[in-house]
Amino acid sequence: MKRQDFYYDLPEELIAQDPLEDRSSSRLLVLDKETGATSHHIFKEITGYLKEGDCLVINDTKVIPARLIGAKEGTGAKIEILLLKRKENNIWETLVKPGKKAKVGTRIVFGEGILVGEVVGIVEEGNRLVKFEYEGIFEEILDQLGQMPLPPYITHQLEDKNRYQTVYAKHTGSAAAPTAGLHFTPELLKEIEEKGIDIARVTLHVGLGTFRPVKVDEITDHHMHSEFYQVDEEAAEKINRAKDSGHRVICVGTTSCRTIESAADETGHLKPTSGWTEIFIYPGYKFKILDGLITNFHLPESTLIMLVSALAGREHVLAAYEEAVREKYRFFSFGDAMLII
Repeated sequence: MKRQDFYYDLPEELIAQDPLEDRSSSRLLVLDKETGATSHHIFKEITGYLKEGDCLVINDTKVIPARLIGAKEGTGAKIEILLLKRKENNIWETLVKPGKKAKVGTRIVFGEGILVGEVVGIVEEGNRLVKFEYEGIFEEILDQLGQMPLPPYITHQLEDKNRYQTVYAKHTGSAAAPTAGLHFTPELLKEIEEKGIDIARVTLHVGLGTFRPVKVDEITDHHMHSEFYQVDEEAAEKINRAKDSGHRVICVGTTSCRTIESAADETGHLKPTSGWTEIFIYPGYKFKILDGLITNFHLPESTLIMLVSALAGREHVLAAYEEAVREKYRFFSFGDAMLII
């Protein structure tokens, strides 16, 4: 299967640059995964497609303001750091720009010395290991100095950091938001629960590999980045109960999907677990748990559009995307949503 099999043409003006004021007022394209039939709605109407006994799986990871702008000690040259993964207490794997200015031993000053980082190693793909020195609590300093690590296709400044955060974000650790969840409001979640739908919270800390393009022609040659996930006992019980009683498990976002599919055993059941996943889902994959998916519109030739195609079929997905382009839907992180059932 070739990368170009997942290409579609997207006019640049359809890339959403800002979130809507009302999260749940985004548009919603509903796609029947069996027939390819589509219909058009407003996101808050999603409750009409959820049934009593269904289980909705959400990813409660919280994005850290991982983008830091500093100055090289001695020369004052501007250096930008993106925190990717905490390796140990004060050492992080990072993406540094420009990399050539960040040799081992380089020291970078942030916020007039409130935070200082030293490059202590270089790992795969040129990422730098940076050891931080500070007084106080790292998360508080990060909140003060850091910016949200918005995807490269969003060029507008984000006025409110919380708009790149789901309303149910809890466990800190993501370098990117699980964006399908950005459409939910507390009121909508309450309405869903009152309808008799279980909400299971899992955690997957989203890495920047989410935005990494597939560069190889043959998609099976693509190497997925690893991301940390966790499924607790309560979430496992809710998901198992839905499956055992013949109800559907519907994931909010590809990250929730990748979490439960990574954690599932061969019988399609979950146990409380945590670990690192590099699961790559593309057409031909047999889902163990997932029945339906709420997701945003993804980049052409990305691993995410491949995952969606595994669920609904490549032809159905590309036809739905072409329809969304014709109907002028808003695309990517701050854009509109799709429900596949």
